[in-house]
Amino acid sequence: MRACARLVALLLLTIPAAAEPFHHSYGEWREYFRDWLAACPDTIVEDSPDYYGYSCFASTGSAAVNSASLPVYKLTLIRNRLDGDIDVAITVAADEGSYDESRPMRLLFAGDGPMMLAMGEELETRFNVTNQYFVADADLEAQLIERMKERASLKLIVPMTGAEQPADTWLSLQGVMASLDFMSANARKVKQY
Repeated sequence: MRACARLVALLLLTIPAAAEPFHHSYGEWREYFRDWLAACPDTIVEDSPDYYGYSCFASTGSAAVNSASLPVYKLTLIRNRLDGDIDVAITVAADEGSYDESRPMRLLFAGDGPMMLAMGEELETRFNVTNQYFVADADLEAQLIERMKERASLKLIVPMTGAEQPADTWLSLQGVMASLDFMSANARKVKQY
């Protein structure tokens, strides 16, 4: 009987606890949802020069990391806390090479044709950041978010400067729905406003 009780206790210790929001030392509420991390800063800065000041955000990254130990590729959802709009951004932070903006990125969802994202048409940079690409077309962005809600993963294919073959990586979409819910629920919860 004691052996059975010990086994049950050991099994309970190995089961991950339910995710709960926690306050990070950077001054934001965070919560992990499977492969995504969602965050809402404590304050809203309406005239901030970048989205961090007035947005909640959630992201997932590639398993590959760069020399700064950050994901080489990252997919981010950004909820504007002032108007509720949601943006989608793709970050390319490779140590060598960069996104070749003369060729489109591709997003592949199993069972669907590729979503082509060309610079200047479907993608743009914002906030003086050169390696984060925002989906500029509102209709395409809405379609992308709906697909992200329905799928478990996507394959990101990025043509890189100086490389014959594009780079590709799988990005998890497990946690997208919960991240969107977290950002919606916490968008107006701030210490000062």
